[in-house]
Amino acid sequence: MRTNTDLIDIHADDYALTVHTSEEMLALMKDGILDSISIVPNNSCYSTCMDMLRSSIPDLPFLPKMSVHLNLIEGMSLSSDDGSLNTSTWKSLFIESYNPLTRSKAKKRIKAEINAQIARAWEDITNYLRIAKEHNISCAQTGLRIDSHQHTHMIPIVWSALTEYLNESGIQTEYIRNSKEPLLPFITTPALWSTYRPVNIIKNRILNFFSGNPDRYDKANDHRQMYLWGLVMSGKMDAGRIRKLYQTLSKKAAKDNRTLEILFHPGRMTKDELTSEIPPASAEEFYLSANRDIEKQGAIACRKLKDRKTS
Repeated sequence: MRTNTDLIDIHADDYALTVHTSEEMLALMKDGILDSISIVPNNSCYSTCMDMLRSSIPDLPFLPKMSVHLNLIEGMSLSSDDGSLNTSTWKSLFIESYNPLTRSKAKKRIKAEINAQIARAWEDITNYLRIAKEHNISCAQTGLRIDSHQHTHMIPIVWSALTEYLNESGIQTEYIRNSKEPLLPFITTPALWSTYRPVNIIKNRILNFFSGNPDRYDKANDHRQMYLWGLVMSGKMDAGRIRKLYQTLSKKAAKDNRTLEILFHPGRMTKDELTSEIPPASAEEFYLSANRDIEKQGAIACRKLKDRKTS
């Protein structure tokens, strides 16, 4: 019989964003904290970070499931001949979704970049799944997993390019993140109202508006549908609020027969790792922030809650 904890996925984004970010995430993997991770395929430190992960596999209690973290707004463009930086933004991708004059050309560009990023990361992921099997390290992953930096795959033009690529490639997916976060559990906890940033509520509603496409994709491909927890509390998934909301959100997922992916960003970059691949404003607000240390503790607290429910 499936239990509530079977439907809980403790996830961390941004492996291979920087070396230090990856080292901190690896420490959590070695402690068995993370059920899954997302791998950024288009930063210059990618090979170094992936070598770190490969060499660590024999020492892991289990290998977390690994997703390709499509990055269309930062890092290098893997589909360009000169390795130029990605210059799209959330806003520009959104506008291109509805501009008939530029949509076709933009979709072709996006599709080429998706192809290049998935091809690079998926080759390594399949190799790591093989290495884990050779060393009797368990891993629950069975197919390609996809999510994206700043949830850009939810934008209509990106979603169209992604699904078109998948249909043409024939690669079997087991998961595409649906950034669909139920809002009611947050509303019904009045003591926490003042702790939420209004911009994150807006983010929750915008992504919920686009969540129908992943839901339909999951249904058509016999995937379990999912909820994401990590939008209303985006940027600070702290242990205190995790403890207050864990039971409510996990029960909501179980009632609706959905996986609950609890999203953390536990790896903090160092100032010497700041390059032109990452905008300074994003680095200062997010990647260098002490909130990443808070999210690391949040992930650890979440694992304790999940293990307590299992025992």
